[in-house]
Amino acid sequence: MTGGKKGAPSRRRLRAVLMIGAVAGVAVLSGIMWLRGGRYVSTDDAYVQAAKLMVSADVSGIVTSVDVKEGQPVKKGDVLFRIDPQQFQIAVDNAKANLAQTALSIESMKQDYKRMLSDAASEKAKVELDQLTHDRYAALVSSDSISKANYDQARFALDADKSKLESLNQQAQVQLARLGGNADIQVSQHPQYLQAKAQLDEAQRQLDHTVVRAPFDGVVTQVDALQPGTYLVAQTAALTNTGAVGLVSTDDIWVEANVKETDLTYVKPGDHVVVTVDTFPGQVWSGTVASIAPASGSEFSILPPQNASGNWVKVVQRIPLRIRIDRKSGQMPLRAGMSVTAEVDTHHRRTLSELL
Repeated sequence: MTGGKKGAPSRRRLRAVLMIGAVAGVAVLSGIMWLRGGRYVSTDDAYVQAAKLMVSADVSGIVTSVDVKEGQPVKKGDVLFRIDPQQFQIAVDNAKANLAQTALSIESMKQDYKRMLSDAASEKAKVELDQLTHDRYAALVSSDSISKANYDQARFALDADKSKLESLNQQAQVQLARLGGNADIQVSQHPQYLQAKAQLDEAQRQLDHTVVRAPFDGVVTQVDALQPGTYLVAQTAALTNTGAVGLVSTDDIWVEANVKETDLTYVKPGDHVVVTVDTFPGQVWSGTVASIAPASGSEFSILPPQNASGNWVKVVQRIPLRIRIDRKSGQMPLRAGMSVTAEVDTHHRRTLSELL
């Protein structure tokens, strides 16, 4: 009986020591895990994004052919579809004829200006002769050597020829102004020629744009909606599937991860990211934080939240991260819209000062 009574306190002390030790061990282990934690920021609110575009034309016309098929890979510059070029070729031919006619007109203006100068010079010589005749008759009429009628005739002839000379000089000045103030101006530098040349360039541009090409490498989609014979209206073509071909880039691909604002404390551009894609379990992609959005996603919504009301509830916001993917040969293709999980390594180490 005595041994049993002595053993009971020993067991109680042992139990107390074990309990205290277990609590202390859990506390120490939790502290170590906390100090080592906070380095990684993870989110599954992330998706693959890619540069995409509805490729259309800025000229209106009838689609004559579609040169690609749904899902076909294309390179930059490959033909996607064509528009009937006939009306645009006619416009180019007309603009070329107008340019040639303008060049002839400018050259004619230059020659006409020289003719006007020649006429003015001839008229000036005539005025000088009229002036001599007038002065001579003025001296003779005072001595009654000639009749007053002859003197008046000489005076009127001088005035008439002076007026004609002034008119010729004015016409020459007008013609010179049409030449830009330079009688020797190059035809290709004249404003009228430049205007006609610009019209030709625009007509040629529109003709060139009847062949619609891929602006970057990618995969075409939404092709079947565009069929030969469709009348494409340039102003609305990109707004409808029937006037454009979709193109999704195969090079410009990234991940957009929407991270809680409370997890962004130590995230910075350049941090390493591990990306896993739901479609391909077990495969891992390496990436880098390219940029952090300057505003939350809600700031760009059509109807942003109104936080001035009395029943306001604070909600943790999401800030988009753009993650650049380092793709390697042999990896499965990433497609826009795929769901992914992104884990950012911030390299941050917690300290006891943060705990205190």
